[in-house]
Amino acid sequence: MKKIILRITNVFLFMAALVSCQDKPSTETIRLYVRAGDAYSMGRFAEVTEILHGQNNFPPALVLRAKAEYFAGNIDKAEMSCRRAVRLRPSFLEANHYLARILREKGDLAGAVETIESMLADNPQDIRTLRLAAELAMEIGKLDEAAVLLDRAAEYSAESAMVLLDRARLRWITGRGYDALDDLTRAKAMLPWDTPLMRSISSLENIIKEVHLK
Repeated sequence: MKKIILRITNVFLFMAALVSCQDKPSTETIRLYVRAGDAYSMGRFAEVTEILHGQNNFPPALVLRAKAEYFAGNIDKAEMSCRRAVRLRPSFLEANHYLARILREKGDLAGAVETIESMLADNPQDIRTLRLAAELAMEIGKLDEAAVLLDRAAEYSAESAMVLLDRARLRWITGRGYDALDDLTRAKAMLPWDTPLMRSISSLENIIKEVHLK
């Protein structure tokens, strides 16, 4: 079952990537990308790089290869793959995110900051980017700037938690209590303990548990 879920996830990720690409990839590229996605989900990073070795014109494939290279410890190769993906599609968030992480790991903080600033210009509400930007700001001693970035991330996290709470309520009233509990657990992880929103989440969680754990 887990393998089936992972494969379905890979197909959805591919379709999202396909929609965002201007040039339609070939059938062979599609086949290799999905196959590599399966290998990546299983942590077989060397296999991913082998499968996608000749795929240099489809940005999602380049990023998947870069991630596999990164987690396998091949930082220089990962940087090259990310840079090529960014050249092909400058606004590709995932490519820029991993490029920033790579530059940071290599000690090029100025390059990482420049990449992050470009990402925030295009995606000012992306929580992952805001957190990475805050980490970089702290590393270079800009603590006030880091605080502002984390405040923004917290604000957007609260909005995401509210979405999960709304979905949990819908799932609860439609008889999907366990799915609702999963949403509430995820929502709680986004918030500090003592907030009105957290209390609303905990209240609904307790109600659902009273019914399902009797």
